[in-house]
Amino acid sequence: MENLKTGSDVLFILLGAIMVLAMHAGFAFLEVGTVRKKNQVNALVKILVDFCISTVAYFFIGYGIAYGVDFFSGADVLAQKSGYELVKFFFLLTFAAAIPAIISGGIAERARFNPQLAATFILVGFVYPFFEGIAWNHHYGVQDWLKATFGAEFHDFAGSVVVHAMGGWMALGAVIMLGARRGRYTKDGLVAAHPPSSIPFLALGAWILTVGWFGFNVMSAQTIDAVSGLVAVNSLMAMVGGTLAALAAGKNDPGFVHNGPLAGLVAVCAGSDMMHPLGALVTGGIAGAMFVWMFTMTQNKWKIDDVLGVWPLHGLCGALGGVAAGVFGQKALGGMGNVSFMSQLIGTLLGVGIALAAGFAVYGVLKKTLGIRLDPEDEFNGADISIHKIGATPEGEV
Repeated sequence: MENLKTGSDVLFILLGAIMVLAMHAGFAFLEVGTVRKKNQVNALVKILVDFCISTVAYFFIGYGIAYGVDFFSGADVLAQKSGYELVKFFFLLTFAAAIPAIISGGIAERARFNPQLAATFILVGFVYPFFEGIAWNHHYGVQDWLKATFGAEFHDFAGSVVVHAMGGWMALGAVIMLGARRGRYTKDGLVAAHPPSSIPFLALGAWILTVGWFGFNVMSAQTIDAVSGLVAVNSLMAMVGGTLAALAAGKNDPGFVHNGPLAGLVAVCAGSDMMHPLGALVTGGIAGAMFVWMFTMTQNKWKIDDVLGVWPLHGLCGALGGVAAGVFGQKALGGMGNVSFMSQLIGTLLGVGIALAAGFAVYGVLKKTLGIRLDPEDEFNGADISIHKIGATPEGEV
């Protein structure tokens, strides 16, 4: 029975890792559909290569920082318990690699390729696992202090703050350091539209992310005996709430409609194992509406050129999720209880602060040293031709 349990756990978390790996295709096609045609190839290449750089950084450095585990042993040692620890690394790696995938959407169409890879290595190897260790492995006594002071630890079941808010707030620093795309805002303050190149690709990316998210959330249990159908239903309800709210607030805009479910799913990650489904529906609805309003505010009023709206989607909705777990997780609102609003607020603010500081610091240093922005001519020609020497439809260009 013990061998069966071990084998089941390995298969369970492996399926989760594969589902979250598939989400990176969703990140890619969401970006492909949103950017202009001259930057579609770059979007595809960035997501794949960023994942591979993340793997190297997390394998050699990041996983050790977060969990104190290294892989410098013989294969016979690593394969113990059917290799569960290796598959667990794979699963948690797919979370870590979401950080550069999120940032990629914000800095699209004008960022240089190699400096972005350097940023990926630093953020996934050092910054992300630093907070991951605090939230998920009790580093530095933060969780113990929160429990002693407020009666409960900071709770983030599937990464609203640890993954999404971290990625979104890092991206904000990167976007501001880069500046807006050329021609996005005119000298007299007017906004020049850069419409999505392909709504079908954008929708495909959103659907791949949505389906994979059920692995992201449900498989965060990490063992078969801890799996919860509540997580699955709460994810579903938040997805629906986000979609319908974005449909209404976005006035039928397909870009908003397809980002709505993602906003809801980002927000429900933290409390998906403790909320009532009605609480998840409300959380998703708030997130979907907030994404529409804040994306519009960011782009049109504040003139922050966050191409895919990753700061509103992941940064703000992720932070919302961290706090919402402290509200809708309460027994008075139908939740499981054993959660503290103050612990959720402090843990969320800590994650946001680390991410924002890291985003400005890492991209600021790279800007001063290597340079992070394409030359004006290369940006005009597009990242596909400038960096990869081929466009998405070469026969049409010939």
